[in-house]
Amino acid sequence: MTVGADEKKVGEMSDEEILERIIKLGFDGDRQLYEKFCDRLREGLPKNTGVALRGSVVTNERYEDSRPFDALGENTSDLDVTLIGEEARSMWRDDAYYIPALHTKPLGDKDPDIAPALNPLRVELQEMVGRPVNIQATANFIMYIRDVLMNQPFYMIIEPEETA
Repeated sequence: MTVGADEKKVGEMSDEEILERIIKLGFDGDRQLYEKFCDRLREGLPKNTGVALRGSVVTNERYEDSRPFDALGENTSDLDVTLIGEEARSMWRDDAYYIPALHTKPLGDKDPDIAPALNPLRVELQEMVGRPVNIQATANFIMYIRDVLMNQPFYMIIEPEETA
């Protein structure tokens, strides 16, 4: 019996398979919606900001309970967006970091005022995809540590040089 794409671990998948999973789970299988989401991020973020998706939209496994993406109902799982770049990190309040100047707390419905200039974009993205969107900002080496040492894979949707 072969393992379905939804059951595969990220390390067993090609980049295209991971992207297909992301589009299927997070964007209702709509590649145009995914592209619109990426385009809006490119337009709304500081120049040279990288963007990654993390969490269950990549792994199809919720961190809290290992259940699949949207296990609690349609559009209940969030999109975990991580911004990579110093200028993006500077958009957070000074008291809104897990690691000062390196790794922020998530901007979301629970804390919409921790990165006030970025929250309107987050709300717009959330309305666009019809599910919660949370945004963090981090340093590149923190992403590496989370991926390699903590087994929290990510998928780059926008390379830093792609943002205008």
